[in-house]
Amino acid sequence: MNTLQITGLNKTYPNGVAAINNISLSISNGMFGLLGPNGAGKSSLMKTIAGLQKPTAGSITFNDVDIVKDTAYIKKQLGFLPQDFGVYPKVSAYNLLQHLAILKGVCNVTERKNQINSLLEKVNLLPVKNKEVHTFSGGMKQRFGVAQALLGNPKIIIVDEPTAGLDPEERNRFNMLLSGISDDVIVMLSTHLVEDVRNLCNNMAIIQQGTIKAVGKPAEMIAALEGKIWTRAIGNSELQTYRSNYNVISHQLVERVIHVTVYSNEQPYGFKPVPPALEHVYFQHLQTAAA
Repeated sequence: MNTLQITGLNKTYPNGVAAINNISLSISNGMFGLLGPNGAGKSSLMKTIAGLQKPTAGSITFNDVDIVKDTAYIKKQLGFLPQDFGVYPKVSAYNLLQHLAILKGVCNVTERKNQINSLLEKVNLLPVKNKEVHTFSGGMKQRFGVAQALLGNPKIIIVDEPTAGLDPEERNRFNMLLSGISDDVIVMLSTHLVEDVRNLCNNMAIIQQGTIKAVGKPAEMIAALEGKIWTRAIGNSELQTYRSNYNVISHQLVERVIHVTVYSNEQPYGFKPVPPALEHVYFQHLQTAAA
């Protein structure tokens, strides 16, 4: 069992922005979702864990090794799939993986060849292994990203906004791939998409403005809202009034009619009960933090 322990972590950039604010988390094998809006501090936390930047304060240990002091240790154990690779060189998938495998220390030629072919098969890219990666579709590039992240048999894999820009079919295929590799390693999924966390993660945290607002198992966090989520249709001009009088956690248009969803221990007049979902957990914590 692998364990990542984060204690009292802070990161303030030279411009004064506090991207990470006193974060403490304990994470073990499986899929862990870090859910928060854009700019919440997710990428800053992931980069700090990966040893790409040092925290201002606090500690991070992986399997009891201090990885703030020993960044080389975490880099040997780590697979990292960033949100954007940037520009791909005009190199085939196989040759690019071979280059990356050498950088990761997979030195034995036979072992490297077998590992690359096995990973290309796992991510369903073996038939196009000689095709240049820059010509791949968005979904194919993400699957290639998983293959490179798995080089060297890492014990912790960090994926940052992995399904952004993917169509529903590619997102589902990508999620199935991530789920299949999380039994024996830690997979940290950083995303602003509630759907990805709901579909994949057995543990999660909600982050906003660099601060952890809630931690737990999605099913237990949903159950805690049972009997506390209510909705009703309102007129277009009534939204501000409802915001003033109720704890509105979200609103959306349904067939051009605004439906407000509120959090309340008692049923408000004119509202109907709604079975709680992870979206309600997310919005409720964000609204509570903003209040």
